[in-house]
Amino acid sequence: MVTYRLPMVIDRDWDEPVYQQVAGILRDQITSGKIEPRRPIPSIRTLCQTYGIARATAGKAIRLLADEGLIRRVPGKGWFVTPESERPA
Repeated sequence: MVTYRLPMVIDRDWDEPVYQQVAGILRDQITSGKIEPRRPIPSIRTLCQTYGIARATAGKAIRLLADEGLIRRVPGKGWFVTPESERPA
């Protein structure tokens, strides 16, 4: 089992939507190397429990990162960090 250290920095009063804040936290973890290439990101369930958010919100954050090419889905296994060399330019 993979252990994640995700900070609790969601500010519901901030102008930025919660899903973008969650995506930003994950993006920072990925780009800083705290979540290494080809390693799984936290599950939707973990994100929901950690940040007290709805599944739809967590899913939207994950889709945003997937659209950016930072992560990709492996059917039956979850979402994994895309190595930098395999990300779209």
